[in-house]
Amino acid sequence: MSTSTVATPRLRETASDAHQSGAPVTRAGRIVNAMSVDVEDYFQVQALEERIGRDQWGAFERRVECNTDAVLRLFDDFGVKATFFTLGWVAERHKPLIRRIVDQGHELASHGFAHFRADSQSPEEFRLDVRRTKQILEQVGAVRVRGYRAATFSIGKRNPWAFQVLAEEGYDYSSSVNPIRHDNYGVPDAPRFAYRPDGVTGLDEFPITTLRLVGQNLPCGGGGYFRLLPYPVSRWALRRVNTIDVQPCIFYFHPWEVDPDQPRVADLSLKTRFRHYNNLARMEPRLRRLLDDFAWDRIDRVLARPQ
Repeated sequence: MSTSTVATPRLRETASDAHQSGAPVTRAGRIVNAMSVDVEDYFQVQALEERIGRDQWGAFERRVECNTDAVLRLFDDFGVKATFFTLGWVAERHKPLIRRIVDQGHELASHGFAHFRADSQSPEEFRLDVRRTKQILEQVGAVRVRGYRAATFSIGKRNPWAFQVLAEEGYDYSSSVNPIRHDNYGVPDAPRFAYRPDGVTGLDEFPITTLRLVGQNLPCGGGGYFRLLPYPVSRWALRRVNTIDVQPCIFYFHPWEVDPDQPRVADLSLKTRFRHYNNLARMEPRLRRLLDDFAWDRIDRVLARPQ
């Protein structure tokens, strides 16, 4: 992994009406939820890693810019601002896209450089990765990067040290824990809502939203579950978190999920094909309903501590 540094420009500090404690942020009588996008291309996802190595990424058609632009137009239709957790690999190759994200009022955040799982890295590898990505994003976007999301929600019981590394590298928050049971990730006994990791100074964790039902956490914060389940189920679950838990939700999706025409990768297992391609054509219509049914804003305005 390269350890080269990037000169940091003068950064614009973004205004924040962030909520820290007590009652959640509300707008027109509705709890404001946090919308987020994990900016990566269709060939960079964890499910395809064994089929497509990072040394092959350059051979694939890049669709991340046009797909992210489609997401930006969608948000603009509903007046929604969001947090874009962006790969450093993407930022290096699509600088105008990064500037459009920032110029349109969205929060720019880090998704690591090349979608390495945090729990596959040593502490020093992780430190260099999150430092390098933060420098690249701040150089290109000319804003301070406050947030980080680990690839495949890969901060958990194997690598709790990652939270302290993030704090030491200048991040204010992480959204890297999904408190569910899953074959690729998950910390089902983690707190469901914002918390300060044990022994960590200066960094909060904002887990992906789950619904507590029949003694377990059920996923309702986006990803493949949103494409798999009928929309009314997702709407009911998110509303229940707002009304019963009285907490804002954190929702996420990927630009490739609004691209039903993306190239199909051959020789995938049935499970991988189902997870990656299921209901892609239904994603944008469902997102439109979601953006209309709930109030949304950037993570730093909904949850992060004021600067």
